[in-house]
Amino acid sequence: MTANPVDLAHIIQLAIAPVFLLAGIGSMLNVMSVRLGRVIDRARILEERAVVYHGHLPEDLRLELQVLSRRMTLAHSAISLGTASALFVCVLVALLFLSGLTGSNLGRLVAVAFILAMSLLALGLTLFLIEMYIATRSVRVRRDLLMEAHATRTDDPAPPPTGRD
Repeated sequence: MTANPVDLAHIIQLAIAPVFLLAGIGSMLNVMSVRLGRVIDRARILEERAVVYHGHLPEDLRLELQVLSRRMTLAHSAISLGTASALFVCVLVALLFLSGLTGSNLGRLVAVAFILAMSLLALGLTLFLIEMYIATRSVRVRRDLLMEAHATRTDDPAPPPTGRD
C-alpha cells in the first residue's frame, strides 16, 4: 500500500478524472427526466379528458396517448441506461483508486468498466434521440393540421380584416 502523500495525491487525481464524466451524465439525466415529466404530465391531461368521453376517446387523442406511452417507455429506458452508465463510472473510479493505492494491475477491469459505461451511455443517448425524433414527428403532424386550417380559411371568399377599416 502506498502511504506517501505525493503518490496518494497523484492516485486521487487519476481516479477523479472520470468524475467529470459523471457530471456530464448527471446533466443528461436531468434533461431526460424533465422530458419524461412533461410527457407524463401531457398523458395525465389526456387521461383526465377520457372521463369526459366516458372512456371512449376520439381517435386523435387515443393515438396521441399511444405516442406518449411509447415516448415514456423510451425516456424511462434512456434514464435507466444513463444511470447504469453512471454506476459503472463510479466502479471505474473505485478501480482506478484501488489500482493506484495497492499497486495491483487492474487494467483489464478498468477497461471493461469504461467500455460498459460508454456503451450504456451510447445506448441511452440513442434511445433519447429516438424519443426526440418521435416527439418532433408528432409535432409535425400538428403543423400539418394547422396548415389545413389555414388553407380552409384562405378558401373563404371574405378577405381577412386588415384593421384599417
